[in-house]
Amino acid sequence: MSIPPPPGPQEPFSQGQYPQQRYHQGPYPYPPHQPRYPGGAWGQPYGAHPRQPPVNGFAIAAFVLGVLCCVPAVGLVLGLVALARIRKRGERGKGFAVAGSVLSSVGLVLWAVTLSTGAAAEFWDGFRDAARGEGTAYALEKGECFTTPSGSLQGVTYDVDRVPCAREHDGEVFAAFDLPGGAYPGEAEITRVADERCYALQDSYAMDRWALPADVDVYYLTPTARSWRGGDREVTCLFGNTDERGTLTGSLRNDGTTLDPDQHTYLSAEFQLNLARDEMPVTRAVEQDLAGYKHWAARVSAALERETGMLRGHSWQAGAEQPVAGLVEDLETAREEFGLASGAADAGTYYLHLDKALSLIEGDSTVTARESLGLDTTPPVYDESGDAGGESPGKDV
Repeated sequence: MSIPPPPGPQEPFSQGQYPQQRYHQGPYPYPPHQPRYPGGAWGQPYGAHPRQPPVNGFAIAAFVLGVLCCVPAVGLVLGLVALARIRKRGERGKGFAVAGSVLSSVGLVLWAVTLSTGAAAEFWDGFRDAARGEGTAYALEKGECFTTPSGSLQGVTYDVDRVPCAREHDGEVFAAFDLPGGAYPGEAEITRVADERCYALQDSYAMDRWALPADVDVYYLTPTARSWRGGDREVTCLFGNTDERGTLTGSLRNDGTTLDPDQHTYLSAEFQLNLARDEMPVTRAVEQDLAGYKHWAARVSAALERETGMLRGHSWQAGAEQPVAGLVEDLETAREEFGLASGAADAGTYYLHLDKALSLIEGDSTVTARESLGLDTTPPVYDESGDAGGESPGKDV
């Protein structure tokens, strides 16, 4: 069917007659003809709305800096520049410029007050210390002493205050080590590892066990589950008072940094014996584990042989040569007694040789040799497990 052309002006519509139009079948269902508006382009209204002037960029910047109050002087300058340009160019943004200028002016006043009272320096020091970890348990280094807010080395802590070791303090750091990565191993496992490693590391910092006070023991700072998620893997080993409310005064450090060559050699030799003595069986009595105790006596005998060899091989100062030589003789006899104990047929014989050996190890010759070297002359008090000191509670950080 053909479509008749639209009626022209010479053919007016008759009553009931309407023009026909066909809509194109396609992706854009527009009619074949679009109306033309007078004075406008196709599909446009009579005329466009007048364009608004742009917002001044300096005004926005001044407002942002005023709100942040980080550089108020810059914010104030930008606000004044923005007001001048807005008046000259007819731009928008006067409200932003005024607000930014006012906020920046207030910020300048606050900064002036802060600088005059010294609070700015305190703020910056606190910010810097926080960024470096200062004032936290994570910032403690070997040889440093500190106090805790609670005055206790038990429980959970984060903030600590470093103080000179000559002053009263709660703890003294003697070692630190990192735990392996991976999932959080649990508090019990971390405590087990910390207890084992810290006790093994104490002699490298405080080589003279005789110099440790009776009320001092090993403690440690360990990661919590929360700090572990943040990457904390460090265990900090430290000395503290066995009394929860007790404190320490003075450093306990005696190692290569504080000892003279004779003292260092003597304590290094004695360390061989200390290691062996620490391995004494403690789970059962001699009567219940004679074989285990005999094996331990053999290890102590071997350690005494190493100790006497180190003492003989050193050239001692004139005042210590004879005392050390007398000690070596007694240690040789003690080595023989431990050897006899290692071959004892019964507990009674074992005890007989053990008592003779121990009396020689901590006898008069040891005290005399130590006195000649300027070392402590008070033997440590050992508990039933063979360790000096008491329990070793840990603290989480």
